[in-house]
Amino acid sequence: MASTADFRNGLVLEIDGQLWTIVYFQHVKPGKGGAFVRTKLKNVLTGAVVDRTYRAGEKVTDVRLERRPVTYSYSDGQLYHFMDQQTYEMIPISGDLLGEDQLRYLKENMECEGLVHDGTVISVELPQFVELVVTQTDPGFKGDTAQGGTKPATLETGAVIQVPLFIEEGEVVKVDRREEKYLTRASS
Repeated sequence: MASTADFRNGLVLEIDGQLWTIVYFQHVKPGKGGAFVRTKLKNVLTGAVVDRTYRAGEKVTDVRLERRPVTYSYSDGQLYHFMDQQTYEMIPISGDLLGEDQLRYLKENMECEGLVHDGTVISVELPQFVELVVTQTDPGFKGDTAQGGTKPATLETGAVIQVPLFIEEGEVVKVDRREEKYLTRASS
């Protein structure tokens, strides 16, 4: 059991038999009345997001999820199949559960983390930093770039990000997946 004082982003709670992760929380102390905690919760299995308010000090059931390495293998059009590195079994995960923000950066043989509850992988998280090949971008222009310009670049997974003018097609770049932002050239 945990209380509202233990809330932090990423904490997983069990509410009505379902697992929810805290995406955002805010302690509120109004001038009149008791303090409370406003939260935004995301369902671990369905991806649904709800707002919920708790009284300060209220007890909740927290859940510890184990993390296990998994590797992305292939997609059959509807499901994405990952191989558990410990048991070597295939784990099908729906695209809705992965989310569009993760699917933009998913490529074959990518090492990911599986979230395990009661011995079963229930969800997958991609690494925060991914290295991908630039498949299409316009040539950079020399001159008048004292401030350092950027241009759009399409990556091998289809994601489009802004990169510096000196990046060319065929180069491998390191991307912060959560910020959708270019970090640096990847070392070959």
